[in-house]
Amino acid sequence: YTTFLLRSLGYSDAQNGDFTYTGALDFAADNVGLIDESFCDTNNFLRDNVAAMSLEALATPVKATDIIPGGESTVMRRLLHDLDLFDALRARITEGMPVFGTCAGLILLAKQVDGGVPCFATMDIAVKRNAYGRQLGSFFTNDSFEGLGTLPMTFIRAPYIESVSGGAKALAVVGGKIVAARQDNQLVTAFHPELDSSTAIHE
Repeated sequence: YTTFLLRSLGYSDAQNGDFTYTGALDFAADNVGLIDESFCDTNNFLRDNVAAMSLEALATPVKATDIIPGGESTVMRRLLHDLDLFDALRARITEGMPVFGTCAGLILLAKQVDGGVPCFATMDIAVKRNAYGRQLGSFFTNDSFEGLGTLPMTFIRAPYIESVSGGAKALAVVGGKIVAARQDNQLVTAFHPELDSSTAIHE
């Protein structure tokens, strides 16, 4: 699952840790056949915007960067174990690999999960799954994000962060609920920034 994610985001050779941007999304789409909609949204956003953000950076090999997108966190957690990806990826995160979790990705990084089982448990946050109800509870708003001003935020059957502790810091609050946080190399949002026009969070 994570190997496919990294490859689909354009990082070839997801096994040895040497990543360069190659535009592997088309390969993944042609060879896998079934791609979750959240993958497509994230990939399309990065394909359209990331080169403009930092073309020079993309040309330089890095030791790994990961985006854990939205999806079904229970299935994602199961596949990480079934495909023997969990231990290696968690080790890289704890060693300082930059990671950005959106929606389900936020849940996978949390140490405490109300209504679910922790996965990587690398971030000092407590989260509530499906906190806004079913699909009809999805919504859009513009709200403030620390250091970035007012940003568009799209929430789709989203979680929220009930509390932060330790080294974690809240970055955005909507309706009294924490919806973004950061801890060292880890950044999470309950909403989907790849669905909106702003590239500020990814930058």
